Amino acid sequence: MTVPSMRYLSTLRQMVADLRSDGRGRMLLTIAFGWFLSISVRMIYPALLPHLRGAYDLTLTTAGLLLTVLWVAYAAGQLPAGILADWAGERLLLVASPLFAATMLALVVFASSPFVLFSATALFGVGTALYGVSRFTILNEIYPDQLGTATGVTLAAGDLGNAVMPPAAGFIAAAAAWQYGFGFAVPLFVLAAGGLWVTLPRRESAPTSLSESLALDGVLETLTRPSVLRGTVLLMFWSVIMQAFIGFYPTYLIDVKELSTTVATVLFGSFFALGILMKPVAGRVYDDIGVRLPLLVIMTTTCLALLSLPFVGTLWLFVLVTVLASTILGFETIVISDLTRRLPDGTQGTNLGALRTVYIGLGALSPVAFGAIADRGYFNEAFLGVAALAGVVVLLVFFTIEY
Repeated sequence: MTVPSMRYLSTLRQMVADLRSDGRGRMLLTIAFGWFLSISVRMIYPALLPHLRGAYDLTLTTAGLLLTVLWVAYAAGQLPAGILADWAGERLLLVASPLFAATMLALVVFASSPFVLFSATALFGVGTALYGVSRFTILNEIYPDQLGTATGVTLAAGDLGNAVMPPAAGFIAAAAAWQYGFGFAVPLFVLAAGGLWVTLPRRESAPTSLSESLALDGVLETLTRPSVLRGTVLLMFWSVIMQAFIGFYPTYLIDVKELSTTVATVLFGSFFALGILMKPVAGRVYDDIGVRLPLLVIMTTTCLALLSLPFVGTLWLFVLVTVLASTILGFETIVISDLTRRLPDGTQGTNLGALRTVYIGLGALSPVAFGAIADRGYFNEAFLGVAALAGVVVLLVFFTIEY
């Protein structure tokens, strides 16, 4: 074994030991499993979009609207979730989220009309939103010195879910019915809630009063700080790019590139599988060297992948494009870790919730816009537009970040 390999293994062992120390490993595991479900079940929607279009006679535009409803609801729930986290504590929110999500997902399974489908989807988005803020703020409390690494591990668990759950849902839907592609996740949410209740510590610090949280004092001042505003803008562009890509990548591969549903869902799952490695590495790199260089590498690679997508036509090239595009999965780990450290204690959840409402909400508008463009016969051009946005992010990082 070479010296660099030995050093890498030694660093990896030390990282794992640090994360497991003082009984924190079980906490990290349950938080990660909750996020595994919270994000991956949302990613089942793009994988099952062809089934939903057939079942409810949806156009690409209305299918995109369904995804927009899901992500707008998720975004809208971020600020209330942050306020509740500061007031009631992260533990209660992290337990309530999977229970509420399980209930709403059951409504999706039994939806008898597009109206019920859209309504239940919106409520499911709100339920998963309760998890979004608290996982970051509780990790900041548990891992004050390894926040980037712990965040990367948690987000990587989400990518593991995204790699496994959408293809599994696609196979189940093809073998049985699309309802089973959603329904198998319901008991897993209940299991996650139980694990979080047992392992997470009760709140020790004094809660912020509800009236103080609702007043939103200092939120606007915090969010307009140059460093925080810059991070929010970067995450907004990231969210627009991500939602457009993940929302329609499987559909594009099936409808335009004429790949089979199985191959398309496997490629979609592989995109997220690569994030299992990408996110912990991105978090570790951020802890070691900062923000600028990793973000430049990540978004430049993403831009090149999206630019090439309309021009490839063989399976091995689609695999290569999927690998290159997956680098974008490390972007949020770095930016959100940096922002979380910059937010004031006591109202960290409220501020982070407000920030996430902004960037996720704006990003959630991209699927319906992307779908409308694709409906008019410009599917390739829509992906080229997303690539151009990735190029804008490269320029923003290069000219506005110094470290």
